[in-house]
Amino acid sequence: MTTRFFSTRASLLGAVFALGLAPACARFQSPTVNAEPSLRKAVHGRFLIGTAVMSKQLDDPRLAHLVATQFNCITGENEFKPAVTEPHPGQFNFAPADRIVSFARKHGMKVVGHNLCWHSQTPKWMYEDADGGPLPREAALANLKRHIDAVAGHFRGQVIGWDVVNEAISDEPGGYLRDSPAKRAIGDDYIVQAFRYAHAADPRAELYYNDYGNENTDKLLKTLWLIRDLQKAGIPLTAVGIQSHFSLSNPEAIGRLDSAISAYDAAGVKVMLTELDVEVLPRVTPGADVNATQEHGLDSYSQGLPEEVAREQADFYERVFRVVLKHPGVVTRITLWGTHDGTSWLNDWPVRGRTNYPLLWDRQLTPKPAFYAVIQALTQPLQVASHK
Repeated sequence: MTTRFFSTRASLLGAVFALGLAPACARFQSPTVNAEPSLRKAVHGRFLIGTAVMSKQLDDPRLAHLVATQFNCITGENEFKPAVTEPHPGQFNFAPADRIVSFARKHGMKVVGHNLCWHSQTPKWMYEDADGGPLPREAALANLKRHIDAVAGHFRGQVIGWDVVNEAISDEPGGYLRDSPAKRAIGDDYIVQAFRYAHAADPRAELYYNDYGNENTDKLLKTLWLIRDLQKAGIPLTAVGIQSHFSLSNPEAIGRLDSAISAYDAAGVKVMLTELDVEVLPRVTPGADVNATQEHGLDSYSQGLPEEVAREQADFYERVFRVVLKHPGVVTRITLWGTHDGTSWLNDWPVRGRTNYPLLWDRQLTPKPAFYAVIQALTQPLQVASHK
């Protein structure tokens, strides 16, 4: 049988009915843009539903309309990061992030600042000398403080919270913290110092620690250790961000997510799914040869997403949202990392030239079966877990 791909709204809606999502779609009658259900309405105040954008993407009227009507929270994909906000010592550039804040204010959306301290997309001068060695502790601390004072101070009252430190935990078995430039220059307490500076710069902003894979046992335990360290230091940590870059090839991640939410709740912090997407292609090693990956079927959907894969992705998304709904008041935000498939970072990672489909809308801004599956999860009753 010839494989069919989603190329029109009619074929997509047909697949939606095949998925058993007809009741959710039928409630909204005509499949026109104005009649589409809205995520921000469907969540009904239970948590924030957000997306990550780059400010230049808002020049597209259709994409801007989708963001404004579907989401109530927005994260700058790159605009708030150190490399953009302070490219040179003491020289700040807030214009791109200001534009995102202005858009959010116009459309009644919350803004999350991402991020203040990270080993990537940070100028080398912040923690390293001209030879690539670590700066003296006091010099690096001064750079970190100046940066956070200026950036968090500029956006005081305009963002609800900050990913203060991003991806600081080691992936190495037995290791605790990543061997980052900030750690080498300042020491292990650079994380505590960053949180202190952020809280002083904007006392009303929520403070988050954000990482990937911290739903998995080893990294979960390390994150709980970090939470205890921050709490002992008197840091008012609001939430842990689980990036949630999931893959169809790893369905067990959903069960681990459920357990991790309970563990973080027991540790006294809220949880956010901060960079949610569901990859449909097999994972490959960074730096792999593009031609080799294509030969092995790792870029096998360059002509479109097969219906059966779209159905599998829809089921995955629905199960993720049902897990979140089991923990009312614990998960306070879900942010999708991008708006439509064409804007996803997974198209060019970990090798250039890949065509991926990890989000709820396709490249024509047509909602996919995964979108309707999420709507169904948000609008159907569900028994929930009890929390203290």
